[in-house]
Amino acid sequence: MSTTPSSSISNSISNIMDSSKASSFNGGGSQRLLNLAQQLRLYKTPSTTIFDNNDEIEEQRREENEGKVVSQVGFVESSTPPIVHPEKFKPKKAAVLICLFEDDDGVLKVILTKRSSKLSTHSGEVSLPGGKAEEGDANDTQTAMREAKEEIGLEPSLVNVVTVLEPFLSKHLLRVVPVVGILTDKHLFKPAPNADEVEAIFNAPLEMFLKDENRTYEEREWMGYKYLIHFFDYKTENKKFTIWGLTAGILIRAASVVFQRPPSFEEQTPNFKVPKLNDVTSMP
Repeated sequence: MSTTPSSSISNSISNIMDSSKASSFNGGGSQRLLNLAQQLRLYKTPSTTIFDNNDEIEEQRREENEGKVVSQVGFVESSTPPIVHPEKFKPKKAAVLICLFEDDDGVLKVILTKRSSKLSTHSGEVSLPGGKAEEGDANDTQTAMREAKEEIGLEPSLVNVVTVLEPFLSKHLLRVVPVVGILTDKHLFKPAPNADEVEAIFNAPLEMFLKDENRTYEEREWMGYKYLIHFFDYKTENKKFTIWGLTAGILIRAASVVFQRPPSFEEQTPNFKVPKLNDVTSMP
C-alpha cells in the first residue's frame, strides 16, 4: 500500500522543508512552518467505508478502558477490506495529537510522552498525547487537544491544527485518528506533565521514522498474514526511549506524508479482513 498522500498536494513538501525562515505565523514560527501548514491542509486521507463513527462496541481490555491509546500493533484502515457484516463491527473512537515544531537548529520534531511507571498497563512506554473520545467532544481534533492539555499542559491556543491522517485500527479494535498540529512558537509551551499519567515529555525528529538507523523490528503472524512491528531507539539528554508498536506506525505514516516519501525500510502491514466479532476481539 502506498505511503504517499493524495495527488491534491501539488508541490513537494520536501522542497518546503528546505525553505528559509521568514515572517511570523499565528504569532511565531517560520515561513517553512507556514508553507507546511498550507500544504497539509490540502491533504486528503484515503477513503474507507468500514466504520460508522457514531457507533460503539464494548471494550475487552483494561488498558483501553483507561481511555489511553497505547498498543503493540495497529494498522491503517485501508489495509483492512470491508468485513462481511460491518454493522456488527463498530469500534470506539480515539484521537492522538502529532504536534510538530522546529527546534533551535530548524529540525522538525514531534512531541512524545513516556507513560508513568506507576500505571498498571503499558507502564513506561512511549505514546503520543491522546485518548478516547468523550461525549462532549465535537470532533477528533477536540479529543486530541483536550487530551494533550490534560496530559502535558499544552494549551489548544498554541497549536494550529492542519489536518488529520487516515485512522488506524489498534490491536484491540480501537479506531485511532491522528490529528496533526503545528506548534509555531515552542517557547510558549510550558510542559506540565500529569504525574498520574506521564513520567516524561520529550521530542524526537520526525524524519527519524523514515530512516533505518536505530530501528529494529519483529515479524509476527495473525490468521496466516505476516506483519512487522517496528522499534525505534532514541537517546536525548542522556535518556533512552524506545518508540514502537502503534505509536511508531502512526509516526512512520506522518513522516511519509510530511516529507513526501516512503520510509527506507519495508513497512509490511497485512492486507487482511477483520474477522467477525464472534471469532476474535483483538489481534495477537
